[in-house]
Amino acid sequence: MNAEIYNTAEQLVGLLKEKKLLIATAESCTGGLASSLVTDVPGSSEYLLGSAVTYSNMAKHKLINVSEESLEAYGAVSWQVACEMAQGVRELFGTTYGVGITGIAGPGGATEDKPVGLVYMAVADADGVKWAKHIFGGTRTDNKMRSALTAISMVIDRIKEKETENKDK
Repeated sequence: MNAEIYNTAEQLVGLLKEKKLLIATAESCTGGLASSLVTDVPGSSEYLLGSAVTYSNMAKHKLINVSEESLEAYGAVSWQVACEMAQGVRELFGTTYGVGITGIAGPGGATEDKPVGLVYMAVADADGVKWAKHIFGGTRTDNKMRSALTAISMVIDRIKEKETENKDK
């Protein structure tokens, strides 16, 4: 595995271990890649409690409680659905953090408003949800890898942000 990729996942697992935190992921366009990268790090099974590959709208709704109203109103590729995915998987597994990733990996599936490479990701915790929008370019594999790594980095950033918030209190 590429050193940069491994280092990102290893950094996350190190933080989860150090702070005694738990994580779960709900992935659509990445097909489980983010959780796979995390599980490449020895000891990750103590901190990654589970992952749901919710590729279809039915899976998003039935497995992690994404509302049918949000799917209908905003579409599966939206910040609203990414947030609900993150909250839903966090609740399902009872973790500190939940991660939701939804997007269009390509090469098909794009619309005028939603191009190939558009990805929404969210991180949920007890204080709420942070989300981000990215438009990556390249191949399907590139888009999946960039999405997975960016989501992992987003969790790292959230853990560090909360640590700073707690120090300021």
